[in-house]
Amino acid sequence: MPVIHHALVLSLHQPHGNLKHLLAEKPWEAREILYAYDRIPRSLWAYEDIARVHLSLSGSLLETLANPDFQSNVYGVLDCGALLWHLQNRNIIDIFGTAYYHPVLPLIPEADREEHLIRWQGIARHLFWRESFEGFWPPEMGFAMELIPLLKRLGYRYVIVDSEHVQPVTVMSQHEVLYRPHIARHGNEEIVVIVRDRGLSDAQASGMDYDWFVKEVTQRTEDCDYPPLVTTCSDGENGPWFRNTNNEENFWGGFYRDLLEAARADGAIRPSFIKDYLDTYGTYGEVTVKTGAWNTEWHDGKDFGQWAGSPVQKESLQRLGVVSKAVHDAMLEAGDRELGGQEQAVLEEAHWRLLRAETSCNFYWGEDWVHRAHQDLDDAEGTLRRFRAKKYLIDGDPGW
Repeated sequence: MPVIHHALVLSLHQPHGNLKHLLAEKPWEAREILYAYDRIPRSLWAYEDIARVHLSLSGSLLETLANPDFQSNVYGVLDCGALLWHLQNRNIIDIFGTAYYHPVLPLIPEADREEHLIRWQGIARHLFWRESFEGFWPPEMGFAMELIPLLKRLGYRYVIVDSEHVQPVTVMSQHEVLYRPHIARHGNEEIVVIVRDRGLSDAQASGMDYDWFVKEVTQRTEDCDYPPLVTTCSDGENGPWFRNTNNEENFWGGFYRDLLEAARADGAIRPSFIKDYLDTYGTYGEVTVKTGAWNTEWHDGKDFGQWAGSPVQKESLQRLGVVSKAVHDAMLEAGDRELGGQEQAVLEEAHWRLLRAETSCNFYWGEDWVHRAHQDLDDAEGTLRRFRAKKYLIDGDPGW
C-alpha cells in the first residue's frame, strides 16, 4: 500500500482585544490559550526530521502577539517574541496566508476582501521574514469560487476547502475526491484546492488516539492506488483537547507525539507539507466548490447559518455593505482630489474600523457579539461625518 501523507492544519485566531479582555476577566482561560500557542513549537522541536504542521494565524492575533505592551503583560506566561521566532522554523511549520480580521470572506462586501488579504500579508511578511505564502486558509473555511482570481492575484498556489462542498467535474471516485489535490477554475483563473476530510477533522478537534486514527485512515484510503493526501483541519486553541495543560491528555501528547514516533519508525502515516506533496505528485482532475464554510457545533456550513442565520445577523451584514460603500466612495473621491496626509489618515481610521467590524466572531455567537460590529461601524460613520464637516469648514465643500 502507498505511503499515506497527512497534512495537519491548525487555525489560530483571536479577535481584536479579546486576549487582553480575558487576561483581566478570565485569567486562567487566557493562560490556557497562551499555553496552547506555546506548546505548538515545543511539541515539534524533538521531531524536526519528521514533524510537518501547517498554521494559520489571523492578523488580529499576530497584531496582539507583536504588541510590546501585551508582550510585557504576559511575560512569564508566554514569551511572545520567542514564540514568533520559533514559528519561523520552516522545517516543521508552514504558515498559511489568511485574512487580517478573520472575516467570512463570501459574506463581506467584495470591495473589502483584498484589503484584508493585503494587510495580513504585510504583517506576516514582517513577522515571519518571508515574501510569499503558498497556501491560503479562508477564515471559517468560508469559500466561494469567485475568490479564485483574488487569491491568484495575491500569489497563492492553493486553498483549503471543506469536503462537504466539493463536486467533481472530472469523473473520479469518492476517495479520489477526498485524498487528491484538484484544480478549480473561475473565469480564466485556476487554483489548486486541497480537500479537508470533515469526519477526521471533527475527531481531531474533539479528541482521538493514534491507534484509532491509523485504523480509520487506513480503511478510508485502502482503495487508493496512489499516495493519498489526507488533510485534517481544526482550531488549534479551542476546546479542552487543545487547551488541556496535562500534556499526556491533550492533542500533542495524547495523539500527535505517537503519530510522530510511528512515522519515524516507518509507520503507515507520514506527516507532509502540502507544497511538497504538490511538487512530487501534482494534481488530479477538476472540481467545483459550492459556496459554504466548515461545520460548527450547530450548523453544517452550507448556508453560513452560524454567521447569517438570524434577522439581526442579516441586518448587520446589510449595514456592513452600506458603510463599506460610504467608506470606499469617500476614499475614491479623496484620491481624485489628491487630499493631504492628514485627511488620508482620517479616512484610513474609518477604513480599519470597517474591516474590524467584519470579524467573523462578531457574528458567530448568534446575536451576542453583533453589537461589537455595530460599535466599529458607528465609529467608522462618525469618522466620516467628522471628516466631511472638517472639509466643509476648510474649503467650503458641502461634503459627500
